[in-house]
Amino acid sequence: MTENLDPIQLFWDNLLSRNPARIKSAFSTLDEDSKQAVIEHLKKMISETGWHPEQVKSARAALETIKKIES
Repeated sequence: MTENLDPIQLFWDNLLSRNPARIKSAFSTLDEDSKQAVIEHLKKMISETGWHPEQVKSARAALETIKKIES
């Protein structure tokens, strides 16, 4: 199924998968500026209204995994 996704869709599918290995793999492909932009977007996803509850859970899981990578 993932073979039909464009690279951006595949990146976000992996980042929001709630699978630490997939999150780490996706995040590791980014440069420092892109990493910061993604982190800011994930923070918005968990703090702003309008996101589906499952998206919020996925964003939270991604941020938790990223914190472990960055520390």
